[in-house]
Amino acid sequence: MTGTLMEGFLPFEHEPYFSFGDAAVAQQQQEAYRQVRGQYVGQRFSLIIGGERVESDKTFEVRNPADTREVVWRFPKATPAQLEQAIGAARAAFEEWRFSDPFQRASIFKRAADLMRARRMEFNAVMGLENGKNWFEADGEIAECVDHFEVFARETLRWAQGKPVYPMPDEHVTTVYEPIGVVAVISPWNFPAAIPLGMALGAIAAGNTVVWKPASETPLSSYLLVELLFEAGLPRNVIQFLTGTDDVLGDPLVDHKDIRMIAFTGSKEIGCRIMERAAKVQPGQRWLKRVMAEMGGKDPTVVCADGDLDAAASGIVQAAFGYAGQKCSACSRVIAEQSVYDELLAKVVKLAGELKVGSPEDNAALGPVIHAGSAERIMKYVEAGKQSARLVLGGERADSGEAQGGYVQPTIFADVDPRDPLFQEEIFGPVLAFTPARDWQHAIELANDSEYGLTAAFYSRDPRKVEEARRKIHVGNLYINRKCTGALSGTHAFGGYGMSGTNAKVGGPDYLFWFLQTKTIAQKY
Repeated sequence: MTGTLMEGFLPFEHEPYFSFGDAAVAQQQQEAYRQVRGQYVGQRFSLIIGGERVESDKTFEVRNPADTREVVWRFPKATPAQLEQAIGAARAAFEEWRFSDPFQRASIFKRAADLMRARRMEFNAVMGLENGKNWFEADGEIAECVDHFEVFARETLRWAQGKPVYPMPDEHVTTVYEPIGVVAVISPWNFPAAIPLGMALGAIAAGNTVVWKPASETPLSSYLLVELLFEAGLPRNVIQFLTGTDDVLGDPLVDHKDIRMIAFTGSKEIGCRIMERAAKVQPGQRWLKRVMAEMGGKDPTVVCADGDLDAAASGIVQAAFGYAGQKCSACSRVIAEQSVYDELLAKVVKLAGELKVGSPEDNAALGPVIHAGSAERIMKYVEAGKQSARLVLGGERADSGEAQGGYVQPTIFADVDPRDPLFQEEIFGPVLAFTPARDWQHAIELANDSEYGLTAAFYSRDPRKVEEARRKIHVGNLYINRKCTGALSGTHAFGGYGMSGTNAKVGGPDYLFWFLQTKTIAQKY
């Protein structure tokens, strides 16, 4: 039956992006911002526990990073008792949802994809007001959410079929996959829709239930996704939605004996803490917890002497400064062969220097970093870099007019030593380090000189060099002759090596296995 259902799907196609260069499309996005401001700004939202909207006595403000004087909306601070209620509700819901029909799950995801297509510009605007993404960056993420729904609908049915085993003459033997329990989804602010949705859909598609804890900077982008899933037919008790402080929703959530798995995306520091704490078996806990973590990157672009320098320069600028460099996949290191180093540097500096800093609501190319504290941390790297490397662009806070926000100029340092923090540490801002290599083999060595291993780009026209790069560059996502950002769900399975995380590969053919356990059933004739 499942095979027949799979055959009934149309061929998968990635959701196309909006063309904001079209004046009519741009006007629609502007109108979506006006609608979002009228509908959501100033509102107070709720928790979702046991399918019900639940209030809390204390709330926190969400501020517009493009102008931090503006409070856009408020969310509750969950209490310890509400955390306990949510986990209890998720565990109770699991006993029914675990036996739900995979076709039911797939149908819900397909319906959710249609609902999201109709509301993409609304979601774009919400995200722009929460985390400062311009129209292009927000639309790319929301289009990815549509892709997630379509991909996970198909993956739900594919994994429900089980897998064949070598036969026995007197036994019927099957291998099937079963859900594991309650999954805590802990997500970051930089991709507040696509990242938590991918983790939550992985859990739900496998038959698990979810406690969804979004970043405090960006809760509405997640809240609206949860409500959209409910509208699409997901039983309201399958997801519990909690917002609040780390003292309630950090260690206590990870440590809880009834949490079976933690799906996390965020910093290396927090990811390592979760791995450590999850390893401890709590009183009453009846399993070893599973942890899936994606923890950032220090992503290189390698440019060989025979590479297309114009294509490389364009890809570098897009990957380094798109969303102000606040992506785990962002290009933060350029390693170029000495013979083309100066020419490439000049091209990148020219393109980056043309980027206009401004409000994401106006679709400026370069908006703010998420908050003032982030800008201060970035500027400490910049000030130290002025003493250790050659500053060739930027290096200061950017002028944002009357608006108050964490605006930082696109900044490029040249001649960066591989031991320099500019080369080794994740800065998570619009700061790019250029380092020369003796030759292309040396460039690959430098690319691998990192504790991270998420993405990398490699530019060369030589098949032999490309083959060497494919074998030796130690990352989870390697891109040849294109930029190192922009993974597409269902095609570019995303996840890294080393301190970039557990290599779970969201959007890929193996992702659901993280949320399942394998049962072998042998029945004698």
